[in-house]
Amino acid sequence: MLLKQVLEVYEYIDRATANGQEIKEFLESYGAKDVEVKNITGARGKTDFIRIRIPGLKGKSKGMDAPTIGVLGRLGGVGARPEMIGMVSDADGAVVALAVAAKLLDMQNKGDFLDGDVVVSTHICPNAPTQPHKPVPFMGSPVDMATVNREEVDGELDAILSIDTTKGNRVINTRGFAISPTIKEGYILKTSDDLLDIMQITTGKLPKVFPVTTQDITPYGNDIYHINSILQPSTATSAPVVGVAITTEVPVPGCATGASHPQDMELAARFTLEVAKAYGRGNCKFYDETEFEIITKKYGTMHHIQTLGK
Repeated sequence: MLLKQVLEVYEYIDRATANGQEIKEFLESYGAKDVEVKNITGARGKTDFIRIRIPGLKGKSKGMDAPTIGVLGRLGGVGARPEMIGMVSDADGAVVALAVAAKLLDMQNKGDFLDGDVVVSTHICPNAPTQPHKPVPFMGSPVDMATVNREEVDGELDAILSIDTTKGNRVINTRGFAISPTIKEGYILKTSDDLLDIMQITTGKLPKVFPVTTQDITPYGNDIYHINSILQPSTATSAPVVGVAITTEVPVPGCATGASHPQDMELAARFTLEVAKAYGRGNCKFYDETEFEIITKKYGTMHHIQTLGK
């Protein structure tokens, strides 16, 4: 269970003075040794990027070869002050990612270690801008997407779970969370059976998969509609990316307050934790490597989808 960690992180996030340094100190209280906070100013404000590495028993940080998974909490901001008072719905992804980090550290304190390294990244901004979007308004971001990807996505990550509130739409009509098919180098691949298995075990329900379009996996800034930023990491890496979307039955604005559900965040966090356990041991594949070789041989690369195009 990660409800304790979800609620603890919420208490740090739901304040007008929320910042990366306080989150760092919170994680260090759990025993974190490798936490980096970087304050970055953009065209629409500033935010604190935070990156936490939790080393595994056989991870790269120890010179071994267990794969590294990235857990990215995607959002525009944790608050939209002064327009809105309190934590906004858009913050759910950050809360989930940080709760996973805290739980992994707590597990190590109790003698349980994963095989592979886990790298958790997100950013903390209590006064992010909002922006128009249909069917409901989005949260904006104080920094552009290229900056977010540069800070959160790098070549050491062998696979990525991108966690993002995805409630401002009419195509995911379920309360809880849903996952995406695997995105790799511009291709929308088959949904991972291993991830579906883990999802139905952790939720006790049939797994939910949300629809993905080509538009969604192109970079922001190309004047094309995107469901949200959940799959933007796929534009900046060759690693497989899967979106973990925290969802509702009806469209909910990302800038809405009082719209976060701790049970749903805990489910998404528990799923993420179980994926990290299995992935580090080689028991969870995000995609079929042989089939990917066949599809690229037959149809070529799709790297141009990862760019702004012509």
